[in-house]
Amino acid sequence: MGNKWRKAKLALGLNLCVYVPRTLDDSATPSSERLSDAALLSPKNWDSRPMTPTPSSHGLRFARSGSKSSKQTCSICLTKMKQGDGHAIFTAECSHSFHFHCISSNVKHGNQLCPVCRAKWKEIPFLAPTLDPLPGRASVGWPQTDALMTMVHRLPPLPRRDLNRRHLLSLLQAPEPSVFDDDESLDLQPASSERSSGNKNVAGHNPAKTVEIKTYPEVSAASCSNSYDNFTVLVHIKAASTVARLNPRGNQAILPQPSQTPRAPVDLVTVLDISGSMAGTKLALLKRAMGFVIQNLGSNDRLSVIAFSSTARRLFPLRRMSDTGRQHALQAVNSLVANGGTNIAEGLRKGAKVMEDRREKNPVASIILLSDGQDTYTVSGNGGNQSQPNYQLLLPLSIHGGDNAGFQIPVHAFGFGADHDASSMHSISEISGGTFSFIETEAVIQDAFAQCIGGLLSVVVQELQVGVECMHPSVHLGSLKAGSYPSRVMADARSGFIDVGDLYADEERDFLVSVNVPAESSRNQTSLLKVRCAYRDPLTNEMATLESEEIKLERPEISGEAIVSIEVDRQRNRFQAAEAMSLARTTAERGDLAGAASILENCRMLLSETVSAKFHDRLCIALDAELKEMQERMASRHVYEASGRAYILSGLSSHSWQRATARGDSTDGSSLVQSYQTPSMTEMLARSQATLLGSPSTQRLVQPSWSFGSQPKPR
Repeated sequence: MGNKWRKAKLALGLNLCVYVPRTLDDSATPSSERLSDAALLSPKNWDSRPMTPTPSSHGLRFARSGSKSSKQTCSICLTKMKQGDGHAIFTAECSHSFHFHCISSNVKHGNQLCPVCRAKWKEIPFLAPTLDPLPGRASVGWPQTDALMTMVHRLPPLPRRDLNRRHLLSLLQAPEPSVFDDDESLDLQPASSERSSGNKNVAGHNPAKTVEIKTYPEVSAASCSNSYDNFTVLVHIKAASTVARLNPRGNQAILPQPSQTPRAPVDLVTVLDISGSMAGTKLALLKRAMGFVIQNLGSNDRLSVIAFSSTARRLFPLRRMSDTGRQHALQAVNSLVANGGTNIAEGLRKGAKVMEDRREKNPVASIILLSDGQDTYTVSGNGGNQSQPNYQLLLPLSIHGGDNAGFQIPVHAFGFGADHDASSMHSISEISGGTFSFIETEAVIQDAFAQCIGGLLSVVVQELQVGVECMHPSVHLGSLKAGSYPSRVMADARSGFIDVGDLYADEERDFLVSVNVPAESSRNQTSLLKVRCAYRDPLTNEMATLESEEIKLERPEISGEAIVSIEVDRQRNRFQAAEAMSLARTTAERGDLAGAASILENCRMLLSETVSAKFHDRLCIALDAELKEMQERMASRHVYEASGRAYILSGLSSHSWQRATARGDSTDGSSLVQSYQTPSMTEMLARSQATLLGSPSTQRLVQPSWSFGSQPKPR
């Protein structure tokens, strides 16, 4: 048990007081609640402040109630407290001190326990009024047992004339507006790091250079006397790079400041599970992860937070993350308490409503969903032997695009722990065009969020559509292998399209195009295809187009032994591995774990015989490691239910969208499973891990990511 507390304390990065003197008032308080609303959120300069507890001969040293550090530093905002500095200081009966405005805000949201030692206070710094129901209150449908309202009901009744009554009621008891059009206005004078979508004069920015197209035929030459069916051409798309700097003394990344690179600002809604199962360390680490997200959003980015348990509540509307906005967001998140059931659908509906009703829109929009349980209100979860539930019930119509209005907000879903519904979370992300990540251990939640926002804060291409057109009159398209991206071949089989959508900086997409190649008697070359990209530049809001050169195949009379392109072979391996993962998952769901493991083993054998494997290709090595990990997670039904299903679905999400997801140790710099991680994601991961370990220069945190599209050059 001691080891678990030690790990939790290290992950939290704080000297939390785990044991507190028991009193008659709190003798029955469960131990899990003592950590449920611990203050974990940090100020603007938190990335430079060491947070690792000081070890002692007896392990990690617990904080004492009257410690010097707790008196000098406010445990809510983590800034220093100075007498006579213009800020009132409140000292509680347990001897811990806080800024009065910080602790009064904390109490205003219903907390009567010390954020440091969890002692229950008899005297509180903010005297709230009697919370009599207002006219029309019953129509809100907010259960009296739900988490956010139980915070309020713990406060004692006080005189009606309290000056803060109106403010408190407006935050926690007043009905939500019927239309969420109260989003904060966008900044009309954007900062250098975040340009508005209407700014067409971004210095030094050329939309034509935002996307790069490369093509690779399966072989460079084929005999002119033969015809070929299912000849493969690889279409490789890469988005423009961001400014990535390396330390000249080594390969250690220098963490850039957000203002260094112009980027498109983001509207982000986080939908957070605060049901009873999130109590304790889970909620504490979620708060810390949200604090990291808040601190790394720019002043033109906007954030809204939805908290759900038995029902859902919007904590605050879309608000710009200025200094004031950050402070408000940190305090709101820090006030959360876990309680109630799990109503994922209601949380998503409210999150989608924030996006639908907003008056103004930033160029990039996304929803982050985190849950550790199964929806107990919308989708029946009576066991794995039941018929497949309709997970579309969990998504508002606008999110999955069923209304044909072209409105689709990607939901990046994070399944937390062993008890979440991986199938529903994966379906939610797949339908909406987002990704599914599996947070297996509590300590990596911040890293998982960091990797996600590292991508969201680096969008350089939107509405990307890739078109392929046959050039030779006898060449026709067979198939387009595009994973989860919508694709279609026209009726005449002479052209086809792939709808890609957004690309993060440095992201790559690879698609396999199958064509027939006719015999050629009069020419020494056959023109196969031309590739065209059309997309919107989020910095200028302008549409841009780009065309590749014609893809030509040499046609000698006699060709030697065909040398298969390693680029094509590499992507064939990826598609083959993804198909094996999908088939293995289907087999495992039928109860045949041995058969599922056999499918994965056969795929590993096939990969080992490919050209890529013989050249020790890094993608091939990574795929083999991932398939092996999946095999091990099918050792028994218990292991598969606890982690195997979620691990496979997260891997499928990653490979089908060609976008990084968190699973297992994938966010660790030494992991082989780092598919599709971009430099922006790596930098944000380094920033996250530096805050957890207390040193931004820690070498293991900043391992440079490698791209499967371009192999590393020998030193």
